[in-house]
Amino acid sequence: MTEAFRLGLDIGSTTIKLAVLDAAGSLVYERYRRHYADTRKTLRELMEEAGPTLSGHGVRAAVTGSGGISLAERLGLPFTQEVIASTAAMRALMPQADVAVELGGEDAKITYFTGGAVEQRMNGICAGGTGSFIDQMASLMNTTAAGLDDLAGAASTVYTIASRCGVFAKSDIQSLLNEGAPRQDIAASVFQSVVNQTISGLSCGKPIRGRVALLGGPLHFLGELRRRFALALEPMGCTFECPERSHLFAAIGAAFSAEEAEAAEFSELMRRLGCEGEAAGHEIGRMDKLFASQGDYDAFKQRHAAAAAPRSDLAAYSGPCFLGIDAGSTTTKLALLSLEGALLHSRYGSNQGRPLELAVDYLKDLYARLPDGAIIAGACVTGYGEGLIKATLHADHGEIETVAHAKAAAYFRPGADFVLDIGGQDMKCLRIRDGVIDSILLNEACSSGCGSFIETFARGLGMDASGFAESALFAGNPIDLGTRCTVFMNSRVKQAQKEGADVGDISAGLSYSVVKNALMKVIKLRNPEELGQYPVVQGGTFLSDAVLRAFERISGREAVRPDIAGLMGAFGAALVAKERHAEGAVSSLLKPAELESFSTKATHARCGICSNNCLLTVSRFSSGTSFVSGNRCERGAGQSRAGSDLPNLYAYKLKRLFGYEPLPQESAPRGVIGIPRVLNIYENYPYWFRFFTELGYCVALSPLSNKAIYELGMETIPSESACYPAKLAHGHVMSLINSGVNTIFYPSVSYEHKEFGQSNNCFNCPIVTSYTENIRNNVDALRERGVAFMNPFVSFTDPVALGKRLCRAFPGIPAREVRRAAALAWEEQQRARRDIRAKGEETLEWLEKSGRTGIVLAGRPYHIDPEINHGIPELINSMGFAVLSEDSVAHLGHVARPLGVVDQWAYHTR
Repeated sequence: MTEAFRLGLDIGSTTIKLAVLDAAGSLVYERYRRHYADTRKTLRELMEEAGPTLSGHGVRAAVTGSGGISLAERLGLPFTQEVIASTAAMRALMPQADVAVELGGEDAKITYFTGGAVEQRMNGICAGGTGSFIDQMASLMNTTAAGLDDLAGAASTVYTIASRCGVFAKSDIQSLLNEGAPRQDIAASVFQSVVNQTISGLSCGKPIRGRVALLGGPLHFLGELRRRFALALEPMGCTFECPERSHLFAAIGAAFSAEEAEAAEFSELMRRLGCEGEAAGHEIGRMDKLFASQGDYDAFKQRHAAAAAPRSDLAAYSGPCFLGIDAGSTTTKLALLSLEGALLHSRYGSNQGRPLELAVDYLKDLYARLPDGAIIAGACVTGYGEGLIKATLHADHGEIETVAHAKAAAYFRPGADFVLDIGGQDMKCLRIRDGVIDSILLNEACSSGCGSFIETFARGLGMDASGFAESALFAGNPIDLGTRCTVFMNSRVKQAQKEGADVGDISAGLSYSVVKNALMKVIKLRNPEELGQYPVVQGGTFLSDAVLRAFERISGREAVRPDIAGLMGAFGAALVAKERHAEGAVSSLLKPAELESFSTKATHARCGICSNNCLLTVSRFSSGTSFVSGNRCERGAGQSRAGSDLPNLYAYKLKRLFGYEPLPQESAPRGVIGIPRVLNIYENYPYWFRFFTELGYCVALSPLSNKAIYELGMETIPSESACYPAKLAHGHVMSLINSGVNTIFYPSVSYEHKEFGQSNNCFNCPIVTSYTENIRNNVDALRERGVAFMNPFVSFTDPVALGKRLCRAFPGIPAREVRRAAALAWEEQQRARRDIRAKGEETLEWLEKSGRTGIVLAGRPYHIDPEINHGIPELINSMGFAVLSEDSVAHLGHVARPLGVVDQWAYHTR
């Protein structure tokens, strides 16, 4: 045996990397390959390909990576933790680097090399911003990660897209697609969201500085992603380098660490690999079979065949017909009904990231099939793309999708009181009482197990969704995947495969998981009675017999699944068009000749009418009409703002609390003091403005919040779990620093003013109370630029005690002056509170006299900031309602005590 090589194996979440070093430490052989959840087969292929290089030699081998521990144990090889492996490669190949940013398939890491020490930050329970996240977003746009990279190179505009969770990102992307935003801009926006997630969420407040190494497959292969990192970090003084084999660093590091491993012949390693997994036990649980026999399945099919839509031949039809279009999250559906409600024609297909073009194609095809005697008398659009499709095609009606789905469910099961719809990326549960939707539940924070995930998983195994679902029907040992993030679910699948699970077991396990997610995470089911007496299931995902069977097994109920389960939104929209039809009317839909010459062009503009400065996408059609999206109010679309003359206490409070004119600097003997417009300041600014003005300070207030303010402080945010208003505090402080303010005052307020004597207490939220310490410890610019940061702990429960506390906080100012300023400030705070209450009473009186309706929009004081409230008060105004804040009317309430909750939070008490 000639000993000459060191072998490093990096078994990652989505790929396997293999690196071979010679005796001198030079890389002589390498491989990088996706394993599509079959790590054993892929590794064997890679090792066989390495045979010509390694055969006849002694090999010292080591394993690293998220999927490598059990493999190393079974092969009898040492396992090296991937941080140690990557660090070994960095010290050997890039010893001068200060920071390494590494993005993998399901994980993301930042490693800091400072003073010889190594500090690392890594993603936790969510895989947002990783390679799998990019893959999911690419799949949604019907392309690959490489295709996304090609698109991003031609981008001109970047939109805000969430990155912490795939479900939010998908919602943002789908909305942009349905509004006509260019795919190139969306692709660049996906990459920018990864950058934002890495800098703000992953770095956890430790700035990225100096020489930065970009590692991992996504950063190695995606040039536009690297460019987005450069655009974000170069202004901070960083220099970048993506090493030639940056995607192999962990494998190379494992090879370096194999120096101490026992040498073995290559043939021996191959022998061990051939035996790997044969004796594996079952760490992953197993579940009951979906169907015990073919007879069991046949009875199931016969029972569900009863819920069939009536059909009629379109070619032989004459008379009015009604069109429904459902522009869904990943699919576009079309249904055409006769006057009697029979289904004449339907289409169902993936929108491939181009919902508008697909809807136009579907309509052209329909016109080509429509006989001379058939007339489209009405058309209705529903779904994500309702606004754009309705405007583009000149449809007669638009309807919210929940109503369309409920109408379709009632058609197939009169009296339906429970509807579960599982679509491409969303789940909806409708509870219906007396024919009216009583409650709606949606998947808010996770899309695990929805249809798009199953479809993507099937595609990764080289199968289509129907074949993948069919393999589940008679699987012998369905795996228990539980209710997990879609990305991390892959890890359990890989483990199950090592234990002998086949494709059918995985497919059946995913079918169970879909239902578990719906019932346990979305509906939060406590007992079967909550499913109602007449449940209906629908959505494209329920076209799978495996998913339907899993629902009936877990819920213990027999459900109705219409044979057009995937068309229910379009079918319901067609029913709406039929209901609203006036006899003799003809639809305003674009005619065939107009469709032939149809074209659309999207441009971008900033609204600029108000501080929201909305980014508008203006779609102009060949018909001469246009559609504006991205606007938070009517003015962005060139319309007068409805409801702008109605009372809006949120807008009033914003002006009342911050409408003070500060002393000119030249008239302020004690100079300038900065106050960030954040958290508790929204409650107590009148106090602090009057206090400092009386003491002779010029008060500098940070501006209203916006995305630019957030980005100013993004890299100093130490935790991704803090709320957005708290994260904004970093940017507001940086804004004051950048404006040249040398002293910043931001107090920690433990207790607010106790407004209602019977409440248990008047605590502030712990984040509100303590966030000043977070700012002090994480905004390094305070120290670097010599800014004095004052954050005394104070309480608003007693004005005298507050004055005494401020005397200690300002020892350089005579106590008599401080006490006087504090007393006047307390009066100012009470005056502001009385003004808000008076405005609330005035609004209630106006409502009484005018017969109008008002809505109390209950929130926190900082919700008066337009960046935080997202224009919701104005939206409510535009619907014809007055808007009241909770503190404008809470003093008029009468509460029967004792309450069934501990009433100890100041703002909740209101």
